[in-house]
Parts: sequence; C-alpha cells; structure tokens
Amino acid sequence: MKFKINKEHFSNGLRQVINVVGSKPQTAVLNNVLIKADSDGITLTTTNLDLGIRCSIVAEVSEPGEITLPCRKLASIVSDVPMQEITVESSDGQVARVKSGKFSSNINGLKAEDFPALPNFVNKHAYKLAPQELLNMLRSVSYAQSTDENRYILNSVFFSFAEDKLTLVATDGRRLAMISRDIGSIDRDDEGSIILPAKTVSELEKLLGQGKELEISFSERQVAFDIKAEGSDNGLNGSIYLVSKIVEGSYPNYKQVIPKEAEHRVKLERELMRDTVRRVSKLTSEKHYSVRLNITQNSLEVFGESAEGSAKETIDIEYEGPEVKIGFNPEYLIQPLDRLTKDEVFFEFKDEMSPGVFKTLDSFMCVVMPLRV
Repeated sequence: MKFKINKEHFSNGLRQVINVVGSKPQTAVLNNVLIKADSDGITLTTTNLDLGIRCSIVAEVSEPGEITLPCRKLASIVSDVPMQEITVESSDGQVARVKSGKFSSNINGLKAEDFPALPNFVNKHAYKLAPQELLNMLRSVSYAQSTDENRYILNSVFFSFAEDKLTLVATDGRRLAMISRDIGSIDRDDEGSIILPAKTVSELEKLLGQGKELEISFSERQVAFDIKAEGSDNGLNGSIYLVSKIVEGSYPNYKQVIPKEAEHRVKLERELMRDTVRRVSKLTSEKHYSVRLNITQNSLEVFGESAEGSAKETIDIEYEGPEVKIGFNPEYLIQPLDRLTKDEVFFEFKDEMSPGVFKTLDSFMCVVMPLRV
C-alpha cells in the first residue's frame, strides 16, 4: 500500500471517525482506524461494535492495500507533520511508514482482516431526505434526552416513519420535545420506528452539516445513515457512512404526556423570551433553580430569586385571561428556545399545576412539567 495525501484532508478525515473509538475497547484492533487504499482514494473506518463510521478521502494511490493503525496516535502525528503533503506506505499490512518533508515515522498496526466489518443493509426500510432537515429536527429535540443511565430507553431519540411523516421524540420524564416533517409517501408495509442511542445522535449531529443527500436504512437491530458529501474542498470524497445498533425495547407512549387541550395561548418572540429567562436565572441557585412566570393581562413577568438576591423582567404580550403563576426549571425553557430557528413561538398553559407547552407553526412542541412555586 502506498498513497500521497494532503495533510488537512487526512486530518479532516480522521476527525470524522475518531470519536467512535472507545477509551477502553474490547480488543486492540478497536483502537485502530482501518485504512483502505484503492484507485478512488482512501477510506477510513472505525467501530466500537455498537457504532461504526466510514468516510472516503481524496488521495493519490500508487499501490492499493489496507492496514489498521492506532487512530488517536495517527491523528496526532498527522496534525503535527511539517509539510502539507504526506506519504503513507506499508509493504506487509502491519507496519506503516508516514513521511512528510524531512519527518518520517514507523507506526505499528494490525492486519486489516482482524478488523470487524460494518454491516450492510439490503431490502430493508429505506428513506431519503435532506441532511440539513434532519439536523434541524435533531437539534430541536435532542436536548430533552435523559442522562440517567438507569433509564437507558430514554437515553435516546425516537424515530417514527409513519403516515407520510418522520417524527422525532425525546424525553427525560420532566420534559418532552417532538417534531414532525412530511417526507413523502410511505407505504404501510414500509412504516417503522427505531430508538437511536444518545452517542449516535451526538455523532450524527456533527456529520449531517457536511452532506447534500441522506439515506436512512434500518433493520430490527441496526440503522445506517449514508451521507453524501458536499465536495472535495475538505477532502471528503463520496459519502460518510454511519452505522449503529439501535436501543432494544419499547419507547414509552409519549402521546399520553401531551396535553389534550390548553385554555390559554400567548405568542412570544423566541430570542427575547430565551434571553429574558437566561438573565433572570442568573439570580437563582442550584438549590432553588427555578423561575416563575407571572402571567397577567398583556404582561408576562419572569421572576427568580435566591439567597444572593432576585431578578425580574417583563415582556409585553397579548393576553386577556386570568392571572396565572407557573414555576419552571429555567434550563427547560432556554434549551428549546435556543435550538429552534423560527422567531415566532407560542406558549400554551392551563394553570400552575399543568405542563407548559412551547409550539411553533412547523409541527414542533416541547412539553415542560411545572415546579411548585
């Protein structure tokens, strides 16, 4: 194997795959990145057996071949070499020589046949949509995943492909975020759902912004995201392929959490509401981490206090209903407002003991359970 490659392209490719490498892999080869060189360039692959990723990089290949090398060590060396052009060669598939300018190093690796293959999906559920569309949807809900390891089924985002829509849901039991998008006709036989682990969600959010096309395919236990790359300016050539195990089990019936009706609804300017809650929350404490919304005629006051002091700020709204005071964890108000892109947001509520609901006109909602005030 022998190829020449641009330093920045190589570094970028390694950045795409390095996060999948575990800190304590089950076997030594899982510390490594699989490098395959052929006439189309090189491909880089890593896996931790739960999650795997493969990307293609532009390179000038003079001798095809393959090898696995320690991923983090290789990435560190590539980022520090003195020249833009790097040559990598291996005659036995176990030791690679990396050269750049007057620098050279020999890196011990492992044979490619020891590296686990990523699964392929044939004749399974498959859907196409714009990568940016899915990225915006994930950002709208992923903050609501649980971080409690004892509730593993909620450490995830739920994907539902049904009724010609893709619906994403995340909840930690105290708030629930949901968004839906039309994705074209879905045959009844092709409807399905998956529960995507938090680690995969995090990686997917990093990758989707680099693509122009996306295909999602899944089976009973695994899902693959095939992201067609934008071009070769950053060295990417072809696609980024992310494959993951899905969380096994049944996702909770989230529809039961959504309030059937709201007695009151006010229109809010998203950034103004977010910034107001953020400012007022600075005068709360870890022990009393809550803000109170005092809603009166044409006025919404955000109030917070702690042993260090208190703060309040008023927002003008159109409201003619009764006075209502509702307490919330300020982070649960800030996060959905921070991730949305629409300026116009609606807040629905019933009374001080009922959930508050943020909604937009594009099928997004976030249900937030109240705190006792």
